[in-house]
Amino acid sequence: MIVWINGTHGAGKTTTSALVQPLIPDSRVFDAEKVGTTLMDITPGLPETDNFQHWPPWRPLVVETARRVLDYTGGTLVMPMTVLVEPYWREISAGLAEHAIPVRHFVLHADRETLLRRIEGEHPVPSPFRLKYLEPYAEAARTWLHREAEVVDTTNLTPAQAAQQIAGAVRT
Repeated sequence: MIVWINGTHGAGKTTTSALVQPLIPDSRVFDAEKVGTTLMDITPGLPETDNFQHWPPWRPLVVETARRVLDYTGGTLVMPMTVLVEPYWREISAGLAEHAIPVRHFVLHADRETLLRRIEGEHPVPSPFRLKYLEPYAEAARTWLHREAEVVDTTNLTPAQAAQQIAGAVRT
């Protein structure tokens, strides 16, 4: 099984995933961003883009990597990864379904003000990358993402509470 933890950049996916993993027996965290990092390391570089998810190889490589890891280890993969483009999510989820890999898709949500406060509080200079995705997240949440995932509203939750909520949902 895959427990996919989605949400905008800065929503707490990585922190929450690390807290979810010990709560789900026989689970491991696999950050699909590492697949993107591998693609970014190709020289000479792939065509210019502002997001490695736009490269067509990224999505099937995420599916194939997850499948191979699960074939090797069994258990559950906890995958923190922002996917805000609906066709990309459809491609990934269909690829996993082709391999009969069940997916529990969660999205960490907080209102815009809370997200801004969290992003601005992380570093002396707020991440322009994270700020850039607030509007695309809001649009995805409004149009498709909240229908496709189990929404965990983290506005008033600590990462540990969000992790407990996700693990509890997975156990039921």
